[in-house]
Amino acid sequence: MFGSAVLQAPFMISEVSVLYFAKGAELTGVKSETVKLPSELTTIQLWLELEKRHPKLCVLREHVVLAVRQEYVDLCDQTVSLHDGDEVAVIPPLSGG
Repeated sequence: MFGSAVLQAPFMISEVSVLYFAKGAELTGVKSETVKLPSELTTIQLWLELEKRHPKLCVLREHVVLAVRQEYVDLCDQTVSLHDGDEVAVIPPLSGG
């Protein structure tokens, strides 16, 4: 009927709040923003999406911690599901004395 065409489900997008702390806020120039992201992605894909918006964040990649809905997540192949209104926090390493 349609040959070898494969129908795919629509790509789901969620609108989430991203909070930037300390060096993250300094590098992005914002403390928070609302962004549209794929509803299902790995944590490293999530980070790379944020880096695309704010290339200066790349200096934090090896040391940053992300939190999704106030739960820490590692930057890896772990899949996260995002929903409208979710909160993603970018928490860079803290230094102090």
